[in-house]
Amino acid sequence: MAKITDVRAYPLRTRTALVRVSTDAGVEGIGECSPMNVPVMCHFVETALRPIVLGGDPLDTERLWDAMYYGTHKLGTAGTQPSCIAGVDIALWDVKGKLLGQPLHRLLGGAVRTTFTMYKSIGGGGAMAPDEMLERVREAWDQGFRAFKIRMDWHYRQDVDPAKDLEMFRLCRDFLPAEIPLSFDANNGYSVPMAIRQGRKLEALGAAHFEEPVAPTNYEGIRQVADALDLPVSAGEHEYTRWQFRDLILTARPDILQPDVVKCGGLTEALRIKALAETWDLPVMPHMTQPTIGNAASLHLCATIPLSARPHEYTGPRADLDGLFTDPWEFRDGTMTIPDRPGLGLTLDERALEAGRER
Repeated sequence: MAKITDVRAYPLRTRTALVRVSTDAGVEGIGECSPMNVPVMCHFVETALRPIVLGGDPLDTERLWDAMYYGTHKLGTAGTQPSCIAGVDIALWDVKGKLLGQPLHRLLGGAVRTTFTMYKSIGGGGAMAPDEMLERVREAWDQGFRAFKIRMDWHYRQDVDPAKDLEMFRLCRDFLPAEIPLSFDANNGYSVPMAIRQGRKLEALGAAHFEEPVAPTNYEGIRQVADALDLPVSAGEHEYTRWQFRDLILTARPDILQPDVVKCGGLTEALRIKALAETWDLPVMPHMTQPTIGNAASLHLCATIPLSARPHEYTGPRADLDGLFTDPWEFRDGTMTIPDRPGLGLTLDERALEAGRER
């Protein structure tokens, strides 16, 4: 039986909270926390979670998850706590895959697909003119993307400039071929009446999905918008556990669930959320803005979900992040294929890791 001998978190200049789990079997695993506040995430991992899992069997992922969750739940169960658990949990699954010589999707239940269309997720729309966003879409098209989402990043300010938002979408939609999916993420930027009006216009323009139209805490509002539109409404990036997803499903009733594995407690909790999605026959279309470790974990999970056939969020290749690994995943012709390697399928480059650490 292998034992966990160390857990370390590394704040990197790439705005990454990287987690490393070591074992006495000589096998190490890597994970990643949410990047919302990297120094805080790394401190929580090393001071609150490390003592809980040291000496444990890395194969006991559910038991270790429960120990981390219930051992720190009084520190808050939304935000920092589950996001930090995610980093350790993903690293434990990476260890498990390497110990057993299997890619994670096989251990998570078996793959229904291993190649995914990746959609280019482009943020900052709130501060852009419509033609600026169009230029970003053109650049992504030239990079090979064949699915897109534009994000407004209104930061909870309601109904600031819906006419500009709509013109931005219209320009991008007119540029892209009709068969190419284009989605719209309001980033919680509308009141309920405005979200319904805007959603009907997006629907007429052929939007693929309408993400977070109103505040994430307004479950009744999400439900009103989803009920009023034929356009699929998505939510879930601000939910962190199966209990929150249960409430989201029962009250908000979005058309698409969007768990984020680096926020929602990692792969162990994501499997429980997957079971909820399948119980309510809801498609899963994850939120994911971390293009290496988080993306790999998310794709391994989605490989096992029959109802996750929609394009997967991807902010795009980044040389600074890919350079941290000796074997970065390849983005080609708008798609990614999960490599047939043990665990996550990523190997750290030790020199690059050392060079990239915040001092």
